[in-house]
Amino acid sequence: MSDPTPASHYLHGTDPDEQDRLSRLNGVLNEQCLRELGLAAGQRVLDVGSGLGQLSRGMARLVGPGRVVGVERSDAQLDQARRLAADDHEAGAVDFRRGDAARLPLRDDEWGTFDLAHARFILEHVTDPAAVVDAMVRAVRPGGRIVLADDGHDTLRLWPEPAGFGRLWRCYQRTYDRVGNDPLVGHRLVSLLHQAGATPVRNTWVFFGGCAGQPELLHALADNLVRILHGVRGPILDVGEIDPAFFDGCLAAVREWQTRPDATIWYAVSWAEGRRPGG
Repeated sequence: MSDPTPASHYLHGTDPDEQDRLSRLNGVLNEQCLRELGLAAGQRVLDVGSGLGQLSRGMARLVGPGRVVGVERSDAQLDQARRLAADDHEAGAVDFRRGDAARLPLRDDEWGTFDLAHARFILEHVTDPAAVVDAMVRAVRPGGRIVLADDGHDTLRLWPEPAGFGRLWRCYQRTYDRVGNDPLVGHRLVSLLHQAGATPVRNTWVFFGGCAGQPELLHALADNLVRILHGVRGPILDVGEIDPAFFDGCLAAVREWQTRPDATIWYAVSWAEGRRPGG
């Protein structure tokens, strides 16, 4: 969750409100993602698009300090990642480096040495996701793992659906293809692994959802959704399919929806794992 490569367009920016949204989202997602990764002490990990570094530091707690390299393009994200690490007394836990996802800032002797290369919510924001996955495969040792977690935005469901929400969400997805990105890239993660020369070994979904009986979780997910859409209001309106009144009415309907006693949200993040041949 970060600013990706130069050949990309990250719609959400890196201003303080967006950083706060991402930090809160990490709090919702990271525990389950760390369980799925199945890391072991002593492994070396490359986290591509490390953003605010909260997931990277979670990895470091499992494998050991100094054994995770976090690569991030945005200076604003890197600065905040280092501040957050210092605030939590984990300044040396992760080796944060500035660099592009497709042109990883690794030393010659680091290529082909990592046990795991991981990227979450990056491929949806780059125009050439195959180049990113190719670099990740080259970064791991023979037999090493490559884990891709990304969005297929059409998996999101709200029930009962707020008035106009389906139309608004489709317009949001159009903002991706207008800049050459793929809002459904999560559906082709296994294909990307195969194309990069990795052997696909696992395909699943990491489910995130909640209902009115889980008020804290439901509020967090609904708040994240509203803030995502509000942050790209301009690009959504530029698609030309809805007007400002419709947009604002939809966000108001989502805010009201989360107060319903039967409010329910489902979301599934696509998760694919491959191995570099030869191990």
